[in-house]
Amino acid sequence: MDTKGIRLFVLAADMLNISSAGRKLGLAPSVASARLSKLEHQLGADLFHRSTRRVALSIEGEEFLPFAREILAQEDAALAALGKGSSNVSGTLRFAASSTFVQRFVAPILPKFLERYPDVNVELKLSDTQVNLIEGGFDLALRNYAVEDSSLIGRKLADDKRILCASPNYLKKYGVPKTPEDLVRHQLLVFMNSKPRRLISETDKQAGSFPPPNGKSRVICDDGASMRIAAKAGVGICMSSLWNIHSEIEEGTLIRVLPDYRIDDQAAIWLVYPKSNVLTSKVRVFIDFLVEEIEEGVFSEAL
Repeated sequence: MDTKGIRLFVLAADMLNISSAGRKLGLAPSVASARLSKLEHQLGADLFHRSTRRVALSIEGEEFLPFAREILAQEDAALAALGKGSSNVSGTLRFAASSTFVQRFVAPILPKFLERYPDVNVELKLSDTQVNLIEGGFDLALRNYAVEDSSLIGRKLADDKRILCASPNYLKKYGVPKTPEDLVRHQLLVFMNSKPRRLISETDKQAGSFPPPNGKSRVICDDGASMRIAAKAGVGICMSSLWNIHSEIEEGTLIRVLPDYRIDDQAAIWLVYPKSNVLTSKVRVFIDFLVEEIEEGVFSEAL
């Protein structure tokens, strides 16, 4: 397949306009249309639904798009290895990450990254629910646990220390738990689909878990920012990553619960990308930028 046609297809899929994509590559509309038709003939499938008013990806086009992005990434990396690629870092970086993490750490530093790399655009997929990188065609993703998927490669950004916390008003109203067993008498905020985490201390290796068996999970949600806000409002006790609530802990609007116990897991913040993809320059510089700019202290400092 002609990679020039594939590059045109990816650009047209991003813009949903074949003529505009062609002009961006220096092609007349008729030439761009002919080149895409040739690619579709080679693939034996229509990649777009075309009408006089709009262009939309077909089902086959949606399925082919992540593979097309990978083909272009492989070509760019191969040319770079031979010293024939562009020395300028460019392209659209597709990054999937926790909306809570991006709001706290990535969005505030994006202007600095974009100024440093003016030819790189960033497309953010924000969700605290895990997405499939390969099927979604993402270049990079942020995960808050050890990488177990054999199709992914990861770089550890920082440890992900987690603690139990609640608002001063809630603790004043319902009391302060002294042991993990006391948690069953409290209102709990629980992250959706999360597994119970063991709570241990220096003297008790099997102290309990969060959420505890028979605990009252009054609120279940899949968004860390909403959980933080609800905890501050006095809904109940939650388990949260330190990076999500460190400002509130310092301000005193959230207070650590059961400080003599720790969460027994090895959670960490990872930046991951598909093993089948080469590490393109746009991905490499973005990873290096995040490691450089995000201070690890907010993830693991003692409280």
